[in-house]
Amino acid sequence: MLRNWWKVITVLLLLYVVTGGLLMDVPRLNILNETVRALYFHVPMWFGMIIMLAISVVYAVKYLRGSNAHFDTVSVEFANVGIVFGVLGILTGMLWAQFTWDDWWSGDPKQNASAIGLLIYLAYFVLRGSLEDPMQKARIGAVYNIFAFAALIPLLFILPRMTDSLHPGNGGNPGFNAYDLDNRLRITFYPAVMGWTLLGVWMATVRIRIRKIDTILEL
Repeated sequence: MLRNWWKVITVLLLLYVVTGGLLMDVPRLNILNETVRALYFHVPMWFGMIIMLAISVVYAVKYLRGSNAHFDTVSVEFANVGIVFGVLGILTGMLWAQFTWDDWWSGDPKQNASAIGLLIYLAYFVLRGSLEDPMQKARIGAVYNIFAFAALIPLLFILPRMTDSLHPGNGGNPGFNAYDLDNRLRITFYPAVMGWTLLGVWMATVRIRIRKIDTILEL
């Protein structure tokens, strides 16, 4: 039970985020109004995605250094969960955009860059699926994983800032820090980032355990 303390914290955080995110008072920001509640679900998905994919890259490097099959399994499963978070990030962003920008997909630079980044990672799984030899699959996949993450960072955090964008903090638009002077968003936003990220780690560990069981049954 003591080993699962972080899972209990995850459940409590997410209960707080869902309840507080829907019911607690939020600042009445220009244009956003009540839709600002999507901040607790949309943005943490991207935080979670970046963290999951970063962990995946770390284990990809570990695999290249030691050829330990366990490191490859961890790398793949964290990448899987990272992609799930990325898809949820795009879907929640589209829902938010419909009610604030009056369009599901406006061609905003950050929207386009996010879609390209996900496609790059989907190609990672296609590449792995096209290879038969387990060691070749793991080694080539690990190398591709590193380059995919290196491409994702400028796509999400550098290129959108170099052009006009509707997203807060990009293209000359003020970020939420410029609006949120009373901290009403922060008291739910930070627990949301922690809660959703911990859920991602939980999901990845479950998938890793399932992969281990499948490997044992195949022997």
